[in-house]
Amino acid sequence: MTTTLPLFAAFGIELEYMIVKRDSLDVAPVADQLIKKVAGEYTNEVNNGEIAWSNELVSHVIELKTNGPAASLKTLPAAFLKNLQQINELLGEMDACLMPTGMHPWMNPYRETVLWPHDNREIYDTYNRIFNCEGHGWSNLQSMHINLPFANDKQFAVLHSAIRVLLPILPALAASSPIVESRYTGKMDTRLETYRMNSVRIPSITGQVVPEVVSSKEEYRQKILEPMYRDISEYDPQKILQDEWLNSRGAIARFDRNAIEIRVLDTQETPMADLAIAAFIIETLKNLSSFEWSDTNQQNLLSNRMLSGLFLNTITSAEQTIIDDRAYLRVFDFPDKKASTQDLLVYLREEIDMEDHLPADANKFIDVIIKQGPLARRIVKATGTDVKKSRLQETYRALCNCIDKGTLFTGID
Repeated sequence: MTTTLPLFAAFGIELEYMIVKRDSLDVAPVADQLIKKVAGEYTNEVNNGEIAWSNELVSHVIELKTNGPAASLKTLPAAFLKNLQQINELLGEMDACLMPTGMHPWMNPYRETVLWPHDNREIYDTYNRIFNCEGHGWSNLQSMHINLPFANDKQFAVLHSAIRVLLPILPALAASSPIVESRYTGKMDTRLETYRMNSVRIPSITGQVVPEVVSSKEEYRQKILEPMYRDISEYDPQKILQDEWLNSRGAIARFDRNAIEIRVLDTQETPMADLAIAAFIIETLKNLSSFEWSDTNQQNLLSNRMLSGLFLNTITSAEQTIIDDRAYLRVFDFPDKKASTQDLLVYLREEIDMEDHLPADANKFIDVIIKQGPLARRIVKATGTDVKKSRLQETYRALCNCIDKGTLFTGID
């Protein structure tokens, strides 16, 4: 993002996927081989028109992202789908394929983790030395990131406040990680549960996941970045990790590109679902940022303790989470004193206008997600809470097929 892009003038979308063996669906650490097939050499990133491919911390994960800021979301579902189909065709030559969702359902990270072995290895090795990246919160997680621009301090403060308010209920839309190590965890979004604990050795890196109230770049630097750099300096004297991306909150400021990056969204089964969720979020943030329901002062009165508590509840119960904080509901001008997150999402869907963002059928995707619950709820309905390996295999093979077909997962026969 450049310094000249105002609020909502463009969007950056990043989607992460697992690479798995086609027969067993076990993780396959061949991301470097995949990129080499296209680039002709081992490299961290390859451009493929509207979409770029890049590596992640571990070698069984590949990231697809918009190749620079996109002025519209409309062409992105088709562009991501085309690239995913191309990747699957290349992976087929290695007896592998892509798997969606926020976590691999039976990966053992202590046996199967392979860190990216090429460029930027110094960064990954430093992370591994300090935090031990063999745990689920590091090596077994896939997400969608949404990057939203701001042009100045005023726009930054408004956007940051709006994101902070909306963030706690986003797992009700995007949770897709209820199964870990072949068992139902009791949480719809286990990825976020492990993610929030991955830097527990240095708590200032993640905070409470919900970011603190800040009103300017300078205040952000003093309140969030400097304590984080100070606390890690004992373990990182060469300052390898002391950059903005060290911040592991659920939304982080990227002043290097004048954007805020939202990071609490599990990857879905098809890019159309990811982009439908993104469009819903963007339009809701527009209303919050334009003071359609409340102003920044009112939004900033909501305590981090309350927002973080709501976030933790939504990680567990997703759309069934009960919101009984009247001040929170009033920020959206919601008429009742108590509601489920699903009730609030239904209300927001009626309040916002998504039609200009995506092809018309994307609206059907968001409506199914709100009505039936996030992908995690649909996965548990298919597998049951007493998970059998055969049923688990069948469910996740169907999810893999959704990538190529561009369809929502609504269950298996």
